[in-house]
Amino acid sequence: MKIDLAKTDKHYYDAPRDPALRTFDAYNYVTVTGSGAPESPAYLDAVAALYRAAYGAKKIAKAAAADFVVPKLEGQWWVESDEPPLSLPREQWHWKLMIRMPDPVTADMVSGASFESITEGDTIQVLHVGPYSTEPETLARMEAFMTAEGLTMNGRHHEIYLSDPRKAPAASTKTILRHPVRHIDA
Repeated sequence: MKIDLAKTDKHYYDAPRDPALRTFDAYNYVTVTGSGAPESPAYLDAVAALYRAAYGAKKIAKAAAADFVVPKLEGQWWVESDEPPLSLPREQWHWKLMIRMPDPVTADMVSGASFESITEGDTIQVLHVGPYSTEPETLARMEAFMTAEGLTMNGRHHEIYLSDPRKAPAASTKTILRHPVRHIDA
């Protein structure tokens, strides 16, 4: 039986439509880091390299009787500026593309990408439904929730792409948005 994290870890892959607090411990990922617009050749090449690494690890795990379904593409996003990220040209965005790996996968099973353990801790998580262009509305609701709860960002903006944008209509695309947070007085 294949390991399917999307089915066995609802805490990670399920999000409400309204912002909610969640806590996430350490998880393992294959990752590729870069910069540029999400439609840039560098980004598209990174996605391809990441999937090659994930499917390579899957092949090795399957041979060891630990087969798994390759999980959803994820990304952490940031800018190296004090300006609001969405006010900057997309070419200035930085990203770490990630695919979560189940426990049987180890660093020595991964080639062509990095293998990292990432702990986000306390976060705000919400399900965004619709095109990426309408994410600012959902991000504003997350900001309002953070303010009301006395929280501030404590890491990089994180997205989990539940829908394949090449196949799903933009209006029904589902993306989990996640912000690591901490209490302002902490």
